[in-house]
Amino acid sequence: MATMPSIDSWLAEAKADPSADSCGMYLVHNGTVRATPKSEVRGSEAPPCGLRPGERVAGMRFSYDADAVDAAVAAARAMPGIGYVRVWLNEGELAVGDDIMLVLIGGDIRPHVVEALQALVCRLKDECVTEVELPA
Repeated sequence: MATMPSIDSWLAEAKADPSADSCGMYLVHNGTVRATPKSEVRGSEAPPCGLRPGERVAGMRFSYDADAVDAAVAAARAMPGIGYVRVWLNEGELAVGDDIMLVLIGGDIRPHVVEALQALVCRLKDECVTEVELPA
C-alpha cells in the first residue's frame, strides 16, 4: 500500500505547469474503499471478484495495468479543452477507508473538465484496474 500524494501539492504543481494559462477549472476525484459491496450500490449482480448485496466489505486487493493507465491518461489529455491530467493509483491489500485513486483534471471550462473526469475515472475503473472485494 502506497501513501496518497498531497492534493495541495498536486494543485500547486498544476498551477505552475505551462498549461495553467488555459485552465479555468480543476477537478479532483479521490476514490476510497467502502464497506458496501459494489453490487449493492450499483444495484447489480455480484461480479466474479465481488461480494453480494447485503454482505460487508473488509477491504480489497487492488492492482492496475500501467500501460492501460497511460493510454487512458493520454486519451483524457486529448479531449477538448483539457490542459492537465494527473493520476495516482494505490496497489495491494487495502482496508475500508484507504485511498484507491487520486485523479486531477484541469481544463478550460466546466463542461469539458467534468466530462473528462467522468470519462477518465470510468475508463480507469472499467479497463485499467482490478478490484477484489474482501469479505468482513
